[in-house]
Amino acid sequence: MTITSSSSWQTLQDHAQQMQHSHLKELLLDESRFKTLSFAHGPLLIDFSKQRIDQHTLKHLVELAKTADLPGWITRLFNGDPINTSEARPALHTALREQAQTSLEVGGHNIIQDVQTNLSRMEKIVERIHSGQWRGYAGEPIDTIVNIGVGGSDLGPYMACSALRGARVNAGRHLKVHFVSSMDGSELADILGSLNPATTLFIVSSKSFTTIDTLSNAHTARKWLRDASGVNDTIINRCHFIGISANPAKMSSWGIADDNQLEFWDWIGGRYSMWSAIGLPIALRIGMDGFREMLQGAHSMDQHFLSAPLNENLPVLLGLIGVWNVNFLDIHAHAILPYDGRLIHLPAYLEQLEMESNGKSVNRVGESLDYRTCPVLWGEVGPNAQHAFYQLLHQGTESVMCDFIVSARRYEKTDNESLRSQHTLTLANCLAQSRILAIGSAVQQNDQPVPGHKQYHGNQPSTTLLLDELTPFSFGSLIALYEHKVFVQSVIWDINPFDQWGVELGKTMATSLLKPLQHQASDSEFDPSTHGLMRHIHQQQERS
Repeated sequence: MTITSSSSWQTLQDHAQQMQHSHLKELLLDESRFKTLSFAHGPLLIDFSKQRIDQHTLKHLVELAKTADLPGWITRLFNGDPINTSEARPALHTALREQAQTSLEVGGHNIIQDVQTNLSRMEKIVERIHSGQWRGYAGEPIDTIVNIGVGGSDLGPYMACSALRGARVNAGRHLKVHFVSSMDGSELADILGSLNPATTLFIVSSKSFTTIDTLSNAHTARKWLRDASGVNDTIINRCHFIGISANPAKMSSWGIADDNQLEFWDWIGGRYSMWSAIGLPIALRIGMDGFREMLQGAHSMDQHFLSAPLNENLPVLLGLIGVWNVNFLDIHAHAILPYDGRLIHLPAYLEQLEMESNGKSVNRVGESLDYRTCPVLWGEVGPNAQHAFYQLLHQGTESVMCDFIVSARRYEKTDNESLRSQHTLTLANCLAQSRILAIGSAVQQNDQPVPGHKQYHGNQPSTTLLLDELTPFSFGSLIALYEHKVFVQSVIWDINPFDQWGVELGKTMATSLLKPLQHQASDSEFDPSTHGLMRHIHQQQERS
């Protein structure tokens, strides 16, 4: 039996028909609505009262979760069962933030020991760099880090370093940290021009250590060092490269010194890997103590997800309400709107987390689905977005669900009254926008007729995620919340969120196009569009 043929799905369809006639401006007349539809855990409060739901909706959604055996799937996730069915692997990113004294066996082996051993090796590297003991080819201390990676090896650490840039915890020397991901070399070229090769350390992060984007940038970086230093590759590799991969043999063959290798494992998906050694740039930016605080925040959310009742469980409710919007209210766009410039890279991170995980059209056994799954997700820092796409949110023809993310406290430790006023202004804008999206023109309480071009429809559903303040702990909790939300939705939709076969064919096809683009093979086998584009490229290149 598919989920859509269950009685709980049919109950929700009937309930959705009733809710279609309820506008948020009417639902929000209930004085108890915030109290009954907001939930808190640790440093995070989530307000669902501006969603197009009531208490009956939540009750029916929890029944749907039980029908899909969500509690059983949560247990299997944490126990290390091979729930990544297409690759016959567990998905144990939660083990990366587990307490050191616990035990979790996979294939008869306690993986928590491996995690803790790797964390200790990572900490020693951080200490050597922060203390100035790690020196480049000229004997000078390292002062600049360049992380070379793509996808999960880039987006998570990049986001975290930006979000936590002011949260250094017992860290040593301040280090400049850069990120390079584009395969065309433009990012790397821009960065290298301003760096001192003698004091620059490159982190090459790749799960397979075969990703062409990453290795191309790494080769360019090594040539830059070779040309600048005049020393051999053995010295360059030992002094200026760290490798992070699930494939130690490939790291060694590339030239990464054994002592400079950090490992993670095939039971960690790339988009779930910033809690592992892939997070080394984070630890270098904020200190190892700060990195461990981030892990603790994620672990706190893990334990909440594992133990809280479904009807009080933040990731469960966040995921189920998303399912409600997609499958019962026919909403297929999701905007992520952080009202904090430090979270500028959160939307891009969540784009990968959600769309690469749940952007699937077949179930766990490969059968086509007859219902919608992951919505299109995008976003921007709220104040910028207000001057970009909020016009569509307020007066367009698309229904869009929104997540507003903001911190209650900021700048309390400064005497700068102007900065505190700016934070108050940010809070006011965040609350105002979520209020107008929900209530529309009725917020003005004006009986005068309003021309059509000034009318706000309202009834756009949103969730507000309110952090006490943005710290490594609360940030870790926030990201783990979204990870588990994605898992909840995958269970309801009966899909595997831990593979990404949709990215593989493009890699193969790109490889097959290299020789024709280099005039080393015929391009006649390709479709007329691709053939025509390649001919035009050749013509332009011949003119240069």
